[in-house]
Amino acid sequence: MKTVYHSAQSRGFADHDWLKSYHSFSFANYHEQERMHFGVLRVLNDDAVAPGKGFGRHPHSNMEIISIPLQGALVHQDSMGNKSIIRQGDIQVMSAGTGVEHSEFNNSNSEQVRFLQIWVIPRAKGVAPRYDQQQIPEAPNTLVQVLSPSPEDQGVWIHQNAWFSIGTFDQDVSLTYTLHDQGNGLYAFVLDGQVKLGGHALNRRDGLGIWETESVQLEVHAGAQVLLMEVPMQLA
Repeated sequence: MKTVYHSAQSRGFADHDWLKSYHSFSFANYHEQERMHFGVLRVLNDDAVAPGKGFGRHPHSNMEIISIPLQGALVHQDSMGNKSIIRQGDIQVMSAGTGVEHSEFNNSNSEQVRFLQIWVIPRAKGVAPRYDQQQIPEAPNTLVQVLSPSPEDQGVWIHQNAWFSIGTFDQDVSLTYTLHDQGNGLYAFVLDGQVKLGGHALNRRDGLGIWETESVQLEVHAGAQVLLMEVPMQLA
């Protein structure tokens, strides 16, 4: 088993007044050669957007882009004709593929919105752009799968051999996460509280990557919330 630890305090930070963003991996003006990615997990941004502000229309291509609101709601519009609101408790995915433009704005004029912006490198380039969003089922004290490689599986799907799970816990829980693919690794991001993964103690907004293992033991304290992202370790 191999591990890489990223404390919350070690992340990059950008303050654009209307946007405050913490970067777990190199992004924009934050560049750290040893933190370019974890396997095909390329971007993990922890964003806070001021009331009434947001990201104007801009392009993407050949990337799987996942958004998970943690507080408030975002208004999404794109060149595929989609217009929707994603709220806390939702997960959104956009396969940029051959190219798409989109914008995302805070849906409130009085409260900030916080969300995770996650980019995953796809296994194939030039796919047709697509969009989807779903509400995350409420299932306390267990892990809920919210993303997979298959449209027939639970949660949204992407063009990559990846699985995401979220758990919200109001009591102490111990469980085992078994990886779906031998060539995958697992990156854990603690949204709140304290957890222990593979024997490593993690606090709020800490991240830990684990690979070259078939399963990982997860111990969670009451009041914790954690996002697990299983992704291939080899870039396409």
